Amino acid sequence: MALAELYTQYNRVWIPDNEEVWQSAEITKNYKAGDRFLQVQLEDGTEINYPVDPAALPPLRNPDILVGENDLTALSYLHEPAVLHNLKVRFVESKLIYTYSGIILVAINPYKQLPIYGDAIIHAYSGQNMGDMDPHIFAVAEEAYKQMARNNKNQSIIVSGESGAGKTVSARYTMRYFATVSKSTSNAHVEDKVLASNPITEAVGNAKTTRNDNSSRFGKYTEISFDQSYRIIGANMRTYLLEKSRVVFQSENERNYHIFYQLCASAMQPEFQHLKLGSAEEFNYTRMGGNTVIEGVDDRANMVETQKTFALLGLKEDFQMDIFKTLAAILHLGNVEITAVGDERSSINPEDSHLNIFCELLDLNFDKMTQWLCHRKIITTSETVIKPMTKAQAVNARDALAKKIYSHLFDFIVERINQALQFTGKQHTFIGVLDIYGFETFDVNSFEQFCINYANEKLQLQFNLHVFKLEQEEYMKEDIPWTLIDFYDNQPVIDLIEAKMGILELLDEECLLPHGTDENWLQKLYNNFVNKNALFEKPRISNTSFIIQHFADKVEYKCEGFLEKNRDTVYEVLMEILKESKFRLCANFFQDNPVSISPFSSTINIKSARPVLKPPNKQLRMTVGSKFRSSLSLLMETLNATTPHYVRCIKPNDEKQPFEFDSKRVAQQLRACGVLETIRISAQSYPSRWTYIEFFSRYSILMTQQELSLNDKKQICKIVLQRLIQDPNQYQFGRTKIFFRAGQVAYLEKLRSDKLRHACIMIQKSVRGWLQRKKFLRIKQAAVTIQQYFRGQRTVRQAITARALKQTWAAIVIQKYCRGYLVRKLCQLIHVAAVTIQAFTRGFLARKKYRKMLEEHKAVILQKYARAWLARRRFQNIRRFVSNIQLSYRVQRLQKKIEEQSRENHGLLERLTNLASTHMNDLDTIQKLELELEKLTAQKRTYEEKGKKYKEDSEQKIFKLENQNKELREQKETLEIKLQEKTEEMKEKMDALTKQLFDDIQKEESQRMILEKKIQNQKHDYEKEIELLKGEIKVLKEEKSQLQQQIQQEIIIQDGLKIEVGQLTKQTQKIPELQKEIELLQTQKLDVEKQAQSQKREMREKMSEVTKQLLESYDFEDVRSRLSTEDLEHLNEDGELWFAYEGLKKATRVLESHFQSQKEIYEKEIEGLNFKVEHLSQDINHLQKLFREENDINDGIRLEVSRLTSENMVIPDLKQQVSELENQKLDLENRLQEQTIKLKEMSNQLHHEPEGDITLRRKNEAQNEINIKAKERLNVITQEIEGLSNGLKQDEIHDEVKSKIKQETTRLTVENMDLEEKLDMKDRIIKKLEDQIKTLTKTIEKVNEVHVPTLSKEYIGMMEYKKEDEERIVQNLILDLKPRGVVVNMIPGLPAHILFMCVRYADYLNDADMLKSFINVTIDGIKQVVKENSEDFEMLSFWLSNTYYFLNCLKQYSGEEEFMKSNTPRQNKNCLKHFDLSEYRQILSDLAIRIYHQFIIVMENNIQPMIVPGMLEYESLQGISGLKPTGFRKRSSSIDDTDTYTMTSILQQLSYFYSTMCQNGLDSELLKQAVKQLFFLIGAVTLNSLFLRKDMCSCRKGMQIRCNISYLEEWLKEKNLQSSNAKETLEPLAQAAWLLQVKKITDDDAKEICEHCTSLSTVQIVKILNSYTPIDDFEKRVAPSFVRKVQAMLNNREDVPQLMLDTKYLFQVTFPFTPSPHALEMIQVPSSFKLGFLTRV
Repeated sequence: MALAELYTQYNRVWIPDNEEVWQSAEITKNYKAGDRFLQVQLEDGTEINYPVDPAALPPLRNPDILVGENDLTALSYLHEPAVLHNLKVRFVESKLIYTYSGIILVAINPYKQLPIYGDAIIHAYSGQNMGDMDPHIFAVAEEAYKQMARNNKNQSIIVSGESGAGKTVSARYTMRYFATVSKSTSNAHVEDKVLASNPITEAVGNAKTTRNDNSSRFGKYTEISFDQSYRIIGANMRTYLLEKSRVVFQSENERNYHIFYQLCASAMQPEFQHLKLGSAEEFNYTRMGGNTVIEGVDDRANMVETQKTFALLGLKEDFQMDIFKTLAAILHLGNVEITAVGDERSSINPEDSHLNIFCELLDLNFDKMTQWLCHRKIITTSETVIKPMTKAQAVNARDALAKKIYSHLFDFIVERINQALQFTGKQHTFIGVLDIYGFETFDVNSFEQFCINYANEKLQLQFNLHVFKLEQEEYMKEDIPWTLIDFYDNQPVIDLIEAKMGILELLDEECLLPHGTDENWLQKLYNNFVNKNALFEKPRISNTSFIIQHFADKVEYKCEGFLEKNRDTVYEVLMEILKESKFRLCANFFQDNPVSISPFSSTINIKSARPVLKPPNKQLRMTVGSKFRSSLSLLMETLNATTPHYVRCIKPNDEKQPFEFDSKRVAQQLRACGVLETIRISAQSYPSRWTYIEFFSRYSILMTQQELSLNDKKQICKIVLQRLIQDPNQYQFGRTKIFFRAGQVAYLEKLRSDKLRHACIMIQKSVRGWLQRKKFLRIKQAAVTIQQYFRGQRTVRQAITARALKQTWAAIVIQKYCRGYLVRKLCQLIHVAAVTIQAFTRGFLARKKYRKMLEEHKAVILQKYARAWLARRRFQNIRRFVSNIQLSYRVQRLQKKIEEQSRENHGLLERLTNLASTHMNDLDTIQKLELELEKLTAQKRTYEEKGKKYKEDSEQKIFKLENQNKELREQKETLEIKLQEKTEEMKEKMDALTKQLFDDIQKEESQRMILEKKIQNQKHDYEKEIELLKGEIKVLKEEKSQLQQQIQQEIIIQDGLKIEVGQLTKQTQKIPELQKEIELLQTQKLDVEKQAQSQKREMREKMSEVTKQLLESYDFEDVRSRLSTEDLEHLNEDGELWFAYEGLKKATRVLESHFQSQKEIYEKEIEGLNFKVEHLSQDINHLQKLFREENDINDGIRLEVSRLTSENMVIPDLKQQVSELENQKLDLENRLQEQTIKLKEMSNQLHHEPEGDITLRRKNEAQNEINIKAKERLNVITQEIEGLSNGLKQDEIHDEVKSKIKQETTRLTVENMDLEEKLDMKDRIIKKLEDQIKTLTKTIEKVNEVHVPTLSKEYIGMMEYKKEDEERIVQNLILDLKPRGVVVNMIPGLPAHILFMCVRYADYLNDADMLKSFINVTIDGIKQVVKENSEDFEMLSFWLSNTYYFLNCLKQYSGEEEFMKSNTPRQNKNCLKHFDLSEYRQILSDLAIRIYHQFIIVMENNIQPMIVPGMLEYESLQGISGLKPTGFRKRSSSIDDTDTYTMTSILQQLSYFYSTMCQNGLDSELLKQAVKQLFFLIGAVTLNSLFLRKDMCSCRKGMQIRCNISYLEEWLKEKNLQSSNAKETLEPLAQAAWLLQVKKITDDDAKEICEHCTSLSTVQIVKILNSYTPIDDFEKRVAPSFVRKVQAMLNNREDVPQLMLDTKYLFQVTFPFTPSPHALEMIQVPSSFKLGFLTRV
């Protein structure tokens, strides 16, 4: 599409403006090719014809949907006004200070502390791609760190900008980011040392300027070194071009370096008193600027901080004191007074205290210093001459010495910092942070500005080449033809400065000459470059300056001082004196061979991109310019060998006002820092770039159904673009992206919005048509109803005659009286009956009450007196006791009150005196104010009276003038009438005279002449009178005009009243609308009344019809027979009145019964419906419960089916084994009977022997005991066999169940993975039973053979082990145990129970060493298995559960009453007997907490990568996708990426966690705490990402987040975890989603936001409102005024001013005590545990 075609009506353009640089205007008429004017309307409503050049039309404005983008390259129209406007919207309205511009991060100084630099923000940006989050300095730092780790290549971050733009702070934050993200493993805390270097360098290298309170007066490049694990191991710092002149001179409102003021502020401290310092106002070098204090800065506290950072870097107090002595010496040197002795000489007072202190501090010779500060030595080939200096020369020498000392001190401090940051290992990679001055231009520019701009020229060239290279790589990667882009090449400027015979070389050459001057050097420049180099100019007026055309702007440099600053010389004699100093630090400064500053020069190997310019000789190398050029060349080599990242700091205004945007200053800086050049390069090619998926998602609305039917989305995008944009040169198809030229995305957005607008109009049309049709049908129905009733009424009126009316009226009167009579009669009967009943009942009750009172009266009297006596006695006792207490208490209180009162009196006296003084002052001020008020009111009254008088006078004058005008007009009219009359008379006379003259001409000729003369004289008189009248009229007109001007002034005064009248008229215009609404309501009311009347009429007609039917069907004879004679007397003779009355009565009864039946029917129907609703709600609840429990039921069915199938397979074998066991049981019983018989016989024999063998008795007793225990063991076996038989019966029942659910089991048995283990378990049980039977048979056989069997033991819940088996137990039961084989078939916490049974055995043996050894080995084993499997969630869950069960067993069997409440008697017998293990319980509790924390960390690490993609980025709701252009930095996540996480992924992961915890038997309370922690993490991570992603703050994204929260709530309900309070942790996220969706316009909306968002802080609410981004043109941005309203309402809220939620926060974990229900004596050790060496006791 041609660019000129976009200049249509309603589109907006940018027009140059003197104040705002650019202003927006809307096109009011379509532009046609060849038009010379463009008709536009400005934002203030003024319409202008803007002259345009058809070849260069004004720049178009981007659609509002694209304004406020994170990346400037995402804008469709890329030009200066678009960049300025986007930055202004983000900075002023959204309060966002960072914006991308391609590869540049633009940082605008907010002049306000913002809560966006905390550790939570650092962790949020860590690991993220640049396009995924909002622009931030941390995002640039993360990108550099990531590229270093990914590519093993060195990186550099170049921070530049004007003074006061925030360079130092930005560089500091990048270093802090690296220190936080890459924590070193050593104990040296290298990252803390790296950060500690900043306060020191800022103290000695930063100062207050007019532009910045903390301005860096030197350039700094910090290399942060990393090892192979990408952890910080050290750092190295290089400095450039320290502003030494600031030491001896500061401009107004500026300060010297901070360290001097910190020293002066600490002068009174004991450690600094020997420096003999005072306040900063006492020293020349610190008071030149006039203001020694910075508002809000505490120099004393900063001094403490500087000392701490020195100590942190390992610099001892002696070293610090040496530095402070040198600094103090410089201050004292500045106070040395040099007096002039004549014109050629100068001198210093020998008693000058400051020079004496200077020499004392630096240990110098006072006499030499006094002499050589005022003299200089000139050495020639033949002789040495000592020449005195003038006062000005001596002062310059003194200042040069001070500058030299400070320069050496600064370099020395930097050297020591580098030594402190030095490392021993090998550097793998590094990241360099360059904090360097930006392009500078002042009213007077000198050598410093020249060097700064030279450095910026070099950096700009490197930047241009890098941008050019990136563009070329992008095009080559996408297979797009590369076309050469024209960009500004500033190599000629650099050649002008640094080439052979360039400016710097000519400067160095002039410095070599003994008599070289600035003027000679300037003349050389004029001769070499004027009219020869287009970049060099000579000013027209000045002969002492020159102009260089830099890449940013033209700069005029004053040549004065260039040579002196370039030489930077100090007299040799003074340097020799300092070399001889006994103060070692000072002497080392001036040695011939100084130590290298950088300790890293040998370790950093950097290849040069370009050859370094070498100076021609040694002397030239010593100049400042040559030094700076060589260091700059080294810097460029370093930068060229690294991957650069650019940060451009912008100063928004010169007044340092927060969030104030000066467009002129910002535009100037954008041009200077190269941002606009980058934009221009991008705009020349294809600035807008979309991936195919993003284009398809955004513009699918423009695609036809046929195009959407294709499967290949890439092909669809190509077809659509070829159809929408006819010119193929406006776009290019790459491999993964579509490249658009400038303006094409805006055109597509216009098509999209037009399509959406058309769709909205269609929807509105349909809806409005439907509403109108509905309204019409309702009105039509109402009209038909009205017509129906009206016509019926008319027919009724026509049908009724006068006779009929009279009859009906008479009938009604008769009915009235008859009904009244009957009702009164009935009422009398009821009244009599009621009175009779009341009389009898009241009498009965009165008699009953009387009898009761007689019975109870005496007892009551006795009780009354007894109780009264007791109460009085009790009261007297209490009163005595209370009075005693009160007396003592009151005495104490009175004493305290007296003391307090005395104190308060003293305080009150002091306050009264203060208040009296203040009161008197206040009274004076109030009286003054009252006098002023009275004067003002009097003046106001006088002015009002004058105004009234003036109005009245003007009105009277106007009235008089109008009367005079009227009178003059009347006089004029009368004069004109008189003139006409006189002229007519004259004409008549003339006619008469002519007639007479004709008759007698000769006679009357003389008379005629006389008459003519008279007429002429009269004419002249009349003309004179007319002219006089005209003059008077002119005078009156002038007076009238003056009066009209006065009237206009009064009209202007009254315009305000007219405006108010107009507003009132507008409000009165609303009155007819309200009246119309009232009329509508009245008509509606009339309609309702008419309907009610019509319903009444219908009821009357129905009544009349019913009465007629009843009269026709009524039997009069029957009625007469019922009536009595008395009743008939009152009726008329024919009985018609009675019959009518009875008929009406029956009709009313019938109607009442009819209505009553209908009412009952309706009530029954309503009850039935309510019952159905309740039944349905119960069914729904039941279904919901069934749905929630479905998974659990399915799991249960699966387990049950697997168990049934396994047991069914074992049933036949079990039956055989049971039968064999029963046979064996019978054999054993027979054998036991035989043994008992034999034993009886033996006992009888022994009984008969008087003195038998004692051994035989003992054998028999033992035999009896063995037999008894064998019987008990047999009973146990029989019980087990019975249990198995019962199990078989149950198995038969389960077989029946199995046949019923066979279809379900076939599906679920496939999923069962543990059948083999269950079968193994059954086999083990059978084998155990067989082994027990075999052992029993063997013991019985031995008894038969020996007659003395071994002792048999019953199980008492212990595990016997040997001490040497401890390691085997730990190895097999803890280290080698796999959870999956244990949790399926065993009881929860089986390893813990086995371990406790071993502990019980050691306690049973009362062996303390054995017990301690076993518990310690167990705890160490658990620690080891947790450490080895620290990332295995299942293992951690398993051992958390077992540690918890082990801890509970120690509590349950400890013998303490609080833990034994729920134990069984058998469990109480199993308590520990000999040892108190409470200490070990505490150790185990701590261990459980550690395992829990690691367990939470593993869960968080597993789920955290899913949170942002699933909760924020994934869009499950149809029709809410709203991608926007993302610019140069694309998002890492793609829409069509099948591997991306979704909300389902999060729910599946949660379900996996839940099922694993349940399988491992984790306690429900612990499980709830873990789920609560996970939900907090989900909410916090999502909310933090929302805060840092402006593109996600939209209404549609709020809907998506709310939907995702509902999914999580449903998951909680499904798992019955509502009581875990996990839902409450999502409340901040839910409120944020609500805030995105709610309306944000009116004051009521603001109040609602403040009332609803209680879980969000003020900072968070304001951040969301500022970040709210519309997806379509139909949405509106949040107005800044609305944000300010909300902020004002929230000011009273006391909350933490913290933006980010702490994702590392852990809720306090509690381990509830839940006793184990399992009996220890019933626990068996599975063979899979390989613990056969343990035996149950």
